[in-house]
Amino acid sequence: MRLLRGRAGDHERDYQRTRELVDRVAADAVPGLRVWRPHRQVAFGRRDRREAGYERAHGAATERGYAVLEREVGGRAVAYTGNTVAFALAEPPDQGRRGIATRYDRVAAAVRRALETVGVDASEGEPPDSFCPGAHSLQATGKLVGIAQRVRQDVALTAGVVVVRDHAAIAAVLDPVYDALGVPFDPDSVGSVVRAGGDSDGLLDALETELAGAVP
Repeated sequence: MRLLRGRAGDHERDYQRTRELVDRVAADAVPGLRVWRPHRQVAFGRRDRREAGYERAHGAATERGYAVLEREVGGRAVAYTGNTVAFALAEPPDQGRRGIATRYDRVAAAVRRALETVGVDASEGEPPDSFCPGAHSLQATGKLVGIAQRVRQDVALTAGVVVVRDHAAIAAVLDPVYDALGVPFDPDSVGSVVRAGGDSDGLLDALETELAGAVP
C-alpha cells in the first residue's frame, strides 16, 4: 500500500498530487491511499460548469473567501474549509466496472468504522436537498460523507469527503452557490462529526487505517 500524506502549497497543486497518485497506481498496480485536509475551496464538477449560472456560482464562492477548483469528474459543488477531510483510494480495477458496487460497499463500511471510533454512528443515505447529492452517502444529524467513484481501464479511484466541523460555514457558502446553479439545497442538511456529537481528534488516522485495511 502506497500512502500519501499532507497537502501541497496551493489547491491546484494539491489536486495534482492526487492525480499523480492515481497515475502511479495505474502504472505499477500498487494500491495508493491519501487521507488529508484540502485547502479552503469550493470544488465544482463538470455538471456545474454546464449550468447557465456557473459564473455567478463561481463568484459566490470567491466573494466568501474560497478558492475555486474545477475537477474533471461529474457531481455537484463541494466546500472544504481547511478542516474538512478528503480521501482518495486508488487500486487496480478488480472486475473493472463490474466491481463498482463492491468497492462502494468496502469503502463505505470502512468509513463507517472510522466514524464509530470517534463516536459517530452513521447510516447510509442523505437528507433531501443535500450537497453533492448521490446514492453513496452517510448521514448522522445531516449528511457528513459523500463517496464517488471513477473507473478507468487501468485504475479505479474511490474518493470522498468527510465533514468534520464547520457545517454552518459550509452551508453558508453552498447556499448561494447552489442557488446560482439552480440546484435544490437545504442548508440544514449539512452534517458534521462535531454536529453528530463525535470527537474529531483521531479521525484522520482512523480513516487511513480503515481504508488501507479495506483493500483486498
